Amino acid sequence: MSGARPTRRRRGAHRIRPKSARRPARRRLPSAARLGAAAMLVAAVAVLAALTAGPWLRVARASWQGERYTPTEQIAAAVQPATGHSLVTLDTAQLADRLRALPAVADARVAARLPDELRVEITEKRPAAVWQTSAARLIVAGDGAVIGALAVGAELPGELSRLPLVDDRRTASRDIIVGDRLPAGSVGTALQLAVLDPASMGSSSRQVSVLIDDQYGFVVVSARPDWSAAFGFYGLDTSNSPAASGAQIRAQVDAVRTLFANRAESTIAWVDARNPGKVYFRAKG
Repeated sequence: MSGARPTRRRRGAHRIRPKSARRPARRRLPSAARLGAAAMLVAAVAVLAALTAGPWLRVARASWQGERYTPTEQIAAAVQPATGHSLVTLDTAQLADRLRALPAVADARVAARLPDELRVEITEKRPAAVWQTSAARLIVAGDGAVIGALAVGAELPGELSRLPLVDDRRTASRDIIVGDRLPAGSVGTALQLAVLDPASMGSSSRQVSVLIDDQYGFVVVSARPDWSAAFGFYGLDTSNSPAASGAQIRAQVDAVRTLFANRAESTIAWVDARNPGKVYFRAKG
């Protein structure tokens, strides 16, 4: 047979087809609104940078309120690092933390006020007791923080005169100063003993007071009839919980009541109730 032989496509060969012509994409120009917004953003950034770096809106003065036991010098020293700082970038939370570190301060709030002022609001810890030593009358908060001091012979004003007074006669107590922290257990025990109802011990006394010495620890004292009862040391062993200390004190109170039920209170001068299971006493005369 004659004639042309059919052509065969090679494997892997592809037919090339001409690409269709595409229109070039038309670029859209930004609208006037977008240009305006961009310009405003740039201007805002420029203004913020100027306020931050420039001489405007910088802390020049500070005022505070709420302090009673916190000395003015301590507050001024706590906020002094902010002087000259930009109000825009000022870290008021950090300043508040510095103020909370002061002995008498429970909480503090710091706010920046235009054009150049810091305003500080202080909430102080509530005094819980007057802790008298041979050197001073110390004002102590419930957490044991010593938040203020008066002279030994100073008259206690207002609310301080109504607080429990603890007479600390230990040798080391003369070194306690404002800013120190007494063991919370010791303060809790002092407060618990200071508000004891004498009747709970079987006593006819109207009121008892509390002292601490190096030999017997906490001692409860009655003026009329005159007697003293040693309760021992509290707050030194941190492993003792407040509940355990409270239970021990209640047992000691019961032991004193049992003694007074069997012996006339007026004939007793001294009671050693440190071990409530075995109470010793010394008669008068």
